[in-house]
Amino acid sequence: MHLKDRAPGTSDSSNGEADVETNVVLGKGDVGIAELMKAARKAGVEHYFIEDESSRVVEQVPQSLAFLKSIK
Repeated sequence: MHLKDRAPGTSDSSNGEADVETNVVLGKGDVGIAELMKAARKAGVEHYFIEDESSRVVEQVPQSLAFLKSIK
């Protein structure tokens, strides 16, 4: 399962062409990652891929990993 969060207030994009700079640390955006992760685990999803295409990826991925580890 691919995981990506977006800055709060980012307009919806049905064509997948949102600005990559709207990518934020998982759990800091408006996607509801914690709830999605709980549902994915319940459904048996075993593999997750963080998708962060922003220019801040090096700083954000470790924070995203910490967030994922904190979800119970």
